[in-house]
Amino acid sequence: MYESKIEAVLFVSGNPVHFDRLCEIFSLPPDEMLTELESLEKMKEDKNSGLSLIKLDGAYQLCTKQETSEHVKKFLEMKKSPPLSKAALEVLAITAYHQPVTRSFIEQVRGIDSSSIVTGLEEKGLLVECGHLDAPGRPALFTTTEAFLRSFGLDSLDALPELPDEFSLDNGQMSLDFDEKGKGVPSDDEFSTENGIKSDEAHNNKELSLNKQSDNN
Repeated sequence: MYESKIEAVLFVSGNPVHFDRLCEIFSLPPDEMLTELESLEKMKEDKNSGLSLIKLDGAYQLCTKQETSEHVKKFLEMKKSPPLSKAALEVLAITAYHQPVTRSFIEQVRGIDSSSIVTGLEEKGLLVECGHLDAPGRPALFTTTEAFLRSFGLDSLDALPELPDEFSLDNGQMSLDFDEKGKGVPSDDEFSTENGIKSDEAHNNKELSLNKQSDNN
């Protein structure tokens, strides 16, 4: 009776859903919920189904069957995000060390319009608008996100290496190599000085080069 509904909940969740939570969602006593789950499990055992129901430490989850792995893997390979462009990495590096920042700040550092890049990084979940600057026009302020930290293998912004106090002026080069999956994991010595950056809004003139070893995973 509830098999299809339980299947739908597990499908949209994507993650394991605890047994008690399922009982709460469907207002069923434990014995009835167990019966429904056993029935759903039998349904998924049908050879025409590409999914199976698994139990993980008191929680239930739908997963793909082994025989579908080749096609699932191919799909995931096609779905991979392309590596971030050099310009996008520059914007991330500038934001990471000076946040919160405005678009105009980023553009002063880079010396070029960066609106489309900022928007793209927002869409990828690497930058987020966090408020507005108390200035004429109240420009939006941006910061990096938790997704940014995960992508670069950082526990927190405190894990960013300190930058030297003095740098040359002119435009800076900020680069980061991504692995084939498009997710960066910094090397032990991921930051090195290359060129200087200049910004009238910054307290100090700084330059950043962010390098990463390719991840083998």
